[in-house]
Amino acid sequence: MWKPLGTMVAVAALIAGGLGTADAAKKKSKPPIPFTDEMLLDPERIANGREIWQDQCQHCHGAKAYPGKAPKLKPAKYKPGFVYRRATDGFRKMPAFDDFYDDIERMNVEVYIRSEKFSP
Repeated sequence: MWKPLGTMVAVAALIAGGLGTADAAKKKSKPPIPFTDEMLLDPERIANGREIWQDQCQHCHGAKAYPGKAPKLKPAKYKPGFVYRRATDGFRKMPAFDDFYDDIERMNVEVYIRSEKFSP
């Protein structure tokens, strides 16, 4: 069936860019490597994650951000990869950080948040 060129271009753009925020919300990125006990106890990863947390995350999720800006984190309730996915894909009003931090940095944020050194 023939369609005007403008319609075909618009449909192609929707397909190429995803079909909107509903599809983006369904995206569930997986860490490139599994979270291991060794990784979760690595002091360098914890320190790197803490630095990123302090520079980026605590503004909305830290103790001084309550009440209001963003939910308080509850790492004891999170399954491995939860924080990584949220940092990668974004969630509701939280932006995705996959263009700003690489996979390892986003994983390190989760390592820090899951560590005993985490302090919101």
